[in-house]
Amino acid sequence: MFNQQGLSLDQAPPISVVFRFFLTGAFFGILGGIMLLLFDTDCFDFSKPETLMLVHTFTLGVMLSIMFGALFQMLPVVAGVKFRMPTLLATVVQATMIPGILALLIAFDTQARLWFVVASALLGVAITAATVPMLYKLLRLSHHGSASGGMRYAIVGLLSTLVAALYMTGTYAGWWDGAAYLTFKRIHYTFGLFGWIVLLILSISFQVVEMFYVTPPYPEAFRKSAPLFLFATIVFFAGGLFAQSQPLIVASQTLLYLTVALYAILTLHRLSKRKRPIADATVRFWRLGTASAVLSAALLGVADYPGIDERFTIAGYIFFASFVLSIVLAMFYKIVPFLTWFHLNAQGYLTAPMMHEVIHPKVAMRHFYLHSASVAALVGALALDALLYLAALLLIVSFGWMLYLQWQAWHLYRHTQKTGERFEMPSPTPSA
Repeated sequence: MFNQQGLSLDQAPPISVVFRFFLTGAFFGILGGIMLLLFDTDCFDFSKPETLMLVHTFTLGVMLSIMFGALFQMLPVVAGVKFRMPTLLATVVQATMIPGILALLIAFDTQARLWFVVASALLGVAITAATVPMLYKLLRLSHHGSASGGMRYAIVGLLSTLVAALYMTGTYAGWWDGAAYLTFKRIHYTFGLFGWIVLLILSISFQVVEMFYVTPPYPEAFRKSAPLFLFATIVFFAGGLFAQSQPLIVASQTLLYLTVALYAILTLHRLSKRKRPIADATVRFWRLGTASAVLSAALLGVADYPGIDERFTIAGYIFFASFVLSIVLAMFYKIVPFLTWFHLNAQGYLTAPMMHEVIHPKVAMRHFYLHSASVAALVGALALDALLYLAALLLIVSFGWMLYLQWQAWHLYRHTQKTGERFEMPSPTPSA
């Protein structure tokens, strides 16, 4: 994915575009850890606003921010998409998304209609401004690989998530009676979790797992069919909700969980067959993430049966968060060092730091252990409440570490630009 044959400086967005989204994600991750510390076990009660605040802090503030940053970087490489004025576009997205997320958190806390209106307007602009240009450029491509094809469905999934969310916030704002509120609520989180997050990670995997880790390719039938199959299954699920067809709802949910589990198992198998089996923290992040996906699918599938302890559902969502955040961190430790080196090298700096000099592999490995401990503490908190405080502190440290490493990489980038030795093409010698 990241090779100079597939990426030029003219094609790539400025490094600040990607870094600003990653920085935003780290800030919201710290905020999420603080919320977890303050909310205590209320965050495990789906009927309380604290849970909604915490969930949207991570899904919008952390996951959406970092995924947008990754898409700005990856679309030029995966699909040859070049953004016009990427810095301006990123500024518009962030200038509306950050206050939109904060407005939504205030709305959940206060239940005030005005804040729901403000949040709807700002987040609607932010997500539309980011996704419509991406989708337009992807739809104009004459040929799609497995990754770019899947990204189309993921972006449509995010837009569908937005539409369902606007119906819900409109209900809170009193614009309509919300007769279909519960239906749109299920559509919202199903498209958000599976139609956006899972589909995007699955599509990215087809490109980065094989290239980063020199693994055997995914089975061709799975690569070609999985994104469309997953998206179509979610559409059938939504149709089952509107038709009030319980068999269609149950069948669609079961297929969703099975598809996620199959993808995760295939990825684990690919990683076990890699041709360079050296110790690498990012491989461990991928393994933890995909193993968490299997556990999440199994727990959420079991939790649908009547009479099952609600903790199965909570554990399923914790492992889903572990799945996503583990992959996010794996990509972070690949993207940030690469971009720092790539941009400086492309600008001709002879003293451009190598990737391991930007973030040392041992640092990434320590972060893996810290992240794993936070997941274990969160799961353990379902049985022992006191572990929730430990989980919160570990999350704050984890995202604080991520924030520091990004600042360090940016500082190194700017320092090299100011003091580094740059290669200059010699002027041609005039002929006699």
